[in-house]
Amino acid sequence: MAELLCMGEPMLEFNQQRPGPDGRVLYLEGHGGDTSNAAIAAARSGASVGYVSAVGTDAAGDSFMALWAREGVATGTVIVTHDAGGHHFAFYRTGSAAALYRPQDVPADAFRTARILHVSGISQAISESACDAVFHAIHLAREAGASVSYDTNLRLRLWPAARAAAVIHAAIGMADIALPSLDDATALTGLTDPDAVADFYLRLCPLVLLKCGAAGCIVATREERTRIAAHRVEAVDATGAGDTFAGALLARLLAGDDPVAAARYANAAAALSTTGYGAVAPIPREGAVRALLAG
Repeated sequence: MAELLCMGEPMLEFNQQRPGPDGRVLYLEGHGGDTSNAAIAAARSGASVGYVSAVGTDAAGDSFMALWAREGVATGTVIVTHDAGGHHFAFYRTGSAAALYRPQDVPADAFRTARILHVSGISQAISESACDAVFHAIHLAREAGASVSYDTNLRLRLWPAARAAAVIHAAIGMADIALPSLDDATALTGLTDPDAVADFYLRLCPLVLLKCGAAGCIVATREERTRIAAHRVEAVDATGAGDTFAGALLARLLAGDDPVAAARYANAAAALSTTGYGAVAPIPREGAVRALLAG
């Protein structure tokens, strides 16, 4: 049984590539979904991982089932485009299987061996029933003695800012590990200073990993905080970097690393994930992460 349970919505991804010889825009089909990416990142770093979701009985659903089987992880569509401003998302998820998920669909037995549950703001944004299902999963995890990890992953196209802030902060108040990005935190709190953001979330949660993009990350507890610089790599696509950070971090915490050591590893894994296109393909395995850290 899995020690890490990730819960959320997998997304079929079409990632924009360079135009073909005839000038047509080409898209590379792949897999996405923030918590699914995190699950794969954790599995590639050696963790025992399970995924709680719902998929359609269609080709996309079959594709995800095959992916998780390959990766050792016991449907909507996302289109990613690129320009000078970075990567952009357009979602097609109305009526997706995960959006129809309900609290009574959460498998309580899955929490018997779980040590960490990982969830995100996206999973609570896609529908009211999915939002309630995440809260129910958090309750089951706490009841079973597992820790809870929460990634803000704010998508304001999915819900109003006021509701997003209320729900996300209520969930983080029930969590043990908070994984906000600085951009998300600014939108949710109005704060721009990283230390002020860390202080805000430490009032809700005892361990905060603040993701600051090219500036690295901050590991903050109520006793101390550590800044970790970003790695310099040839980045081409940051689509799944934050998800890779989350999964790699949780894998190392499960392996016994302290939060700072786990964050150093996760920071390197996230950097490597930006060196290829798509959310899943560039997620590194442990050997590549160790090599970057050693270099």
